Amino acid sequence: MLCACPEKGARVKQTRQRPAASRRLAPVSASAVADSALDASAARAADPMKALLVRLAAALTMLLLLLAAPIAWSADPARNSFLALCYHDVEDHDPDPNFVGVSTAHLAEQLRWLQSDGYRFVSLDAVLAARDDGVPLPEKAVLLTFDDGFASFYTKVFPILKAFEAPSILALTGAWMAGPPGSIVGYGDRLLPRETFLSWAQVRELVGSGLVEVASHTFDLHRGIPANPQGNSEPAVVTHRYDRATATVESDEAYRRRLDSDTATMAREIERETGHPPRVLVWPYGEYNEFARSIAARHGMPITFTVVDSIATPDNLGAMPRYLVASDPDLGTFVNRLQRLTETGPLRVVQVDLDYVYDADPAQQERNLDRLVERIARMKISTVFLQAFADPEGTGLAQAVYFPNRELPMRADLFNRVSWQLRTRAQVKVYAWMPVLAFDFGDSVSTVQAWNPRTGQSRTDATGYRRISPFDALGRRKVLDLYEDLARAAPFAGLLFHDDALLSDFEDASPPALAVYARAGLPASIDAIRADPVAMQRWTELKTETLIEFTHELTARAQRFRSPLKTARNLYARPLLDPTSEAWFAQSFDRFLDAYDYTAIMAMPLMEDVPPRDAESWLRRIVDAVAARPLGLKRTILELQAIDWRRHGDAPDRKVSTATLGHQMRLLADLGAPNFGYYPDNFVEDHPAATRLYRDFSLQSNPYRP
Repeated sequence: MLCACPEKGARVKQTRQRPAASRRLAPVSASAVADSALDASAARAADPMKALLVRLAAALTMLLLLLAAPIAWSADPARNSFLALCYHDVEDHDPDPNFVGVSTAHLAEQLRWLQSDGYRFVSLDAVLAARDDGVPLPEKAVLLTFDDGFASFYTKVFPILKAFEAPSILALTGAWMAGPPGSIVGYGDRLLPRETFLSWAQVRELVGSGLVEVASHTFDLHRGIPANPQGNSEPAVVTHRYDRATATVESDEAYRRRLDSDTATMAREIERETGHPPRVLVWPYGEYNEFARSIAARHGMPITFTVVDSIATPDNLGAMPRYLVASDPDLGTFVNRLQRLTETGPLRVVQVDLDYVYDADPAQQERNLDRLVERIARMKISTVFLQAFADPEGTGLAQAVYFPNRELPMRADLFNRVSWQLRTRAQVKVYAWMPVLAFDFGDSVSTVQAWNPRTGQSRTDATGYRRISPFDALGRRKVLDLYEDLARAAPFAGLLFHDDALLSDFEDASPPALAVYARAGLPASIDAIRADPVAMQRWTELKTETLIEFTHELTARAQRFRSPLKTARNLYARPLLDPTSEAWFAQSFDRFLDAYDYTAIMAMPLMEDVPPRDAESWLRRIVDAVAARPLGLKRTILELQAIDWRRHGDAPDRKVSTATLGHQMRLLADLGAPNFGYYPDNFVEDHPAATRLYRDFSLQSNPYRP
């Protein structure tokens, strides 16, 4: 049997309750090169009529695109914005389904269109001049980059670049160039002839043209290495190697030496072969972290490139975003994607308890994992909030976690495995869902204390959570260590800060908290603070900012080993609907919008004791309140509930019907809310029913329409 974890309902009840206080030819013209590429496409047609039709279709496409509305993005003169494009191989045979490249015809077509639409090809020197000397970049500047050092860059790309007088950055991987002629190179899962990649003699000729700048793509880190006990292979730059023989993980010092040695080796290789030390490092797979960036900078490469669909700016060259041009897009697809480059697509989110996947039997645990991944893949959604801590008993207190760490017991080394499987098999972004304060570190740390006005005494657990005090230095250090350990141990795209990060209007009365209040000039006791409206407001704001500042520290520690990271934080509905209730939670929707990429509002009417007949109007109030802020709808995720956690005598928690969830999702979409999801997901019992929910939830069936 799959582990049904029947006790999880109790955990959800407790952790969701309200606070008690409620990518060599002679030079010719650019147009001639592009026309030649189009002729090549037409020549592939079987007869003259088909060839004519191909050329007519291409000409019509060009005409329509040139007449179409301009790209939505245009450079911001104040920021000198520019577009960086990432290309790989250029091939003209029928590519395999995983082809990360373009055909010669499509490359020429794309560059000609860019030029016709007003784009101007710029060099890295121009970008640096914009940053250092204030020399403005041309409007709609575009920087071309080519990764992996394919020989096609010399034979096919370089003639086109010369025709357009377009500078480029060429990123080389040393190990792939090191073998003798006739040898075999391992490229991902494929074995390729050494001649697939450039020779250093070719590179020197390219550099001599003045159009090509060589960048490091690492010497031998463009590959995967073992990452967990289950045998997953993950990007070498950001992964601490797992040794199955000893069941140990690479130390930080060994990791540092490995990255440092490789970075130094490739820098020396490029300088020896070209006469110029590299100043750019292009991250394999676009994967990097702050630790790796610091090493690159020490070896003269403070400029690095990743792969993120966004616009770049000269003032942020430490990890420049690039749009990956892959799978040989035709011109229409290429232009359409550029038009949507700066759009933030809608999010569909499922929040998953890893406790459901865990099983003491490894074989059963793998079956559980397969079932979860297959379910998420069928849903065609964007994001999973994945539990990284263990809470099988439903206490709301993290006493163990699912990753190697230095502070708490590890129930199983499972988070890495599940996160990687969801990312690679289900094609979703995974956010690590973690508490902020609700960790059991024993009596070594101070916990949040609630003051009782009747007795004048304070106690723990007044709001249903045992939490460390955010004012306790030792407790904060332990949580910071946990977040760093999580980032060291596993891949994830973001952090979801749990709803335990709250302080009621009677909290925190612990000694460390009182000491902070005194230093802030507040009265000496909670009683005195509450008696003074001005002090009460200052106290509330101090607590709100303390929790926000702490989550920023947690993000910074995680970014040491995992970058970039998005952030989301849970928010109860009450502070949104009644801003004066910030005092009861130390939570503020407006401050959250400024502080995080997303605010995940618990839009859960039953949890808030809203009668079913009023649920729709209550959700309308939620959306109206969010929409009242300029970035509200764009930066908010509305989380619906799939379980009614209210107790009905001795009866267990009741499922919210799939029909009800679907209706609520349709309502949110109709009201213009693009980002929504639900919690919890019960993949064991198929609740909510994935097939029936698909119409209202999947991004393939219900995309957001403004």
